[in-house]
Amino acid sequence: MRSKSSTIVMAVYILCLLIPIYWLINMSLKTNSEITSTFSLWPQTFTLQNYVTILTDPSWYMGYVNSLIYVTMNVVISLTVALPAAYAFSRYNFMGDKHLFFWLLTNRMAPPAVFALPFFQLYSSVGLFDTHIAIALAHCLFNVPLAVWILEGFMRGVPKEIDETAYIDGYSFPKFFVKIFMPLIASGIGVAAFFCFMFSWVELLLSRTLATVNAKSIAATMTRTVSASGMDWGVLAAAGVLTIVPGALVIYFVRNYIAKGFALGRV
Repeated sequence: MRSKSSTIVMAVYILCLLIPIYWLINMSLKTNSEITSTFSLWPQTFTLQNYVTILTDPSWYMGYVNSLIYVTMNVVISLTVALPAAYAFSRYNFMGDKHLFFWLLTNRMAPPAVFALPFFQLYSSVGLFDTHIAIALAHCLFNVPLAVWILEGFMRGVPKEIDETAYIDGYSFPKFFVKIFMPLIASGIGVAAFFCFMFSWVELLLSRTLATVNAKSIAATMTRTVSASGMDWGVLAAAGVLTIVPGALVIYFVRNYIAKGFALGRV
C-alpha cells in the first residue's frame, strides 16, 4: 500500500512538472491569433512558423549564440579560478581561511541586483559594456564561490597521502594536479560545471543590464519582444522551448556526475 501511495504521489508530481512544458510546446505550435482567441489542449491549426521565425531572424537566433558564448566563457573561467582556490582551502590551513571561505559564499548569497549598477558603471568606463566577456566575468562573481564550495568538498575526500606520494615519485605540482588529482575529482568538476552553466544560462538581470545589441542574450531578447500588434506569444513560446533544450542536454550528459555529487559532495 505504501509503495502504491508513493507511486501515485510521484506520478502527480511529475504530471505537475510536465504540464507547463507541454503547454509551452502546445503554444509554440499555434498561430498567435489562435492563442489569443481560443482555448484548446492541442493546436487547431498546426504551424512551425514560430520556430522558422526564430531560426531565420538574426535578432532571435543571435540571442542563443550570444548566450552560449558567454556561458561557455563563464564556465571555463569559473573552473579555472575555482580549482586551485578549492585545492588551497582543502589542503592548507592559513590565517583567516575560514573567514575568507565564508566571505566567498556571501557573494553567492547576494542578489544580482546589488551588483548591476557597479558593473554597468565599471564596464562603461573601461569599454567592456555590451561584450561577451563582460557578462561572463560578472557571472563569475556568483559562480566562482559556488564552484569553490562544491570542489572543496570533493577535494577533502581525496587523501593527502596521494599528494605526498606523487611528489616523492617526482611529479611537479601542475603535472600531478592535471594527470592525477583532477581525474579523482572528475565528478566534482562535472557538478560544478553544471551549476555554473545553469546559473549563467538562466540569469536575466545582469545579462540584460550589461548588454544591449552585440552580446544580448536570448532571455533579454524574449523580455524585449513586442510587435506593432502586441506580444507575439507563439514566437515567445517557441523561444522558450528552444531555451530549455541546452539545459536538458547538459543535464543528460552530466547526470551521472550529478548523482555522484549528491552522494559524495556538497550538493
